[in-house]
Amino acid sequence: MEKMIKVDKVTYDYSNSEKEVIALNNISLEVKQGEFVVIIGHNGSGKSTLAKHLNALLLPTEGDVFVKGLNTKDESKIWDIRQFAGMVFQNPDNQIVATIVEEDVAFGPENLGLQPNEIRNRIESSLKVVDMEEFRHKAPHLLSGGQKQRIAIAGVIAMRPSCIIFDEPTAMLDPSGRKEVINTIKKLNKEEQITIIHITHFMEEAVNADRVIVMEDGDIVLEGTPREVFSQVERLKKLALDVPQVTELAHQLIKEGIDLPHDILTVDEMVMKLCQLK
Repeated sequence: MEKMIKVDKVTYDYSNSEKEVIALNNISLEVKQGEFVVIIGHNGSGKSTLAKHLNALLLPTEGDVFVKGLNTKDESKIWDIRQFAGMVFQNPDNQIVATIVEEDVAFGPENLGLQPNEIRNRIESSLKVVDMEEFRHKAPHLLSGGQKQRIAIAGVIAMRPSCIIFDEPTAMLDPSGRKEVINTIKKLNKEEQITIIHITHFMEEAVNADRVIVMEDGDIVLEGTPREVFSQVERLKKLALDVPQVTELAHQLIKEGIDLPHDILTVDEMVMKLCQLK
């Protein structure tokens, strides 16, 4: 499978004359085309700094980042890199630039100099992917937080990226808005085959990933499938991280002597295992 992103021995140094801060410490990482990767870690772990390296918003102090084989340090390739790897941030209001939804989605394609027919096609297809076609003539400020974030995602999709990096896109949303956005992210990966890199504080959002990466103090300290990572409850707690609620429940029941697997991730799995107990 083709490599979408390669992070090769990257260090990022925020240091100034007053203090030394190493935000990323000799990190190496590969993400394959079509993969769904979730990155977790507490505040200050380096996950958002890493995210900003993946489409050249930040450049490594040492090491290299490659997006579809293009080095982010190559200034002549920045435009191409940002078309390949789009980015969605926490606050959708910071990404919405127009007063009408369809005009906002059109902003990127217009800046590519595309023909009007192609721009219209991209607006329609992008809004359809995020299930927001009926809002195309609405003003973004009248939408809910989840709907705004889906419009921001549509604006990125309209650029036809191969990869989308989500930097805590649900942090400012209520549970309903979070569900809308997570369903959209899963749809982009499974139906549109877009590579997803999702940075989040919410452990439940990592359950459907192909791979979970745990960061601490600028290092990758744990990596594997969701089952492999979240079964290590005590280790994650030492890193000041939670696990999905149902995994925590299973962990507590196991401590009480109930025979359950350590890697339960969903309520349905929990119900099935409990029903199988004699």
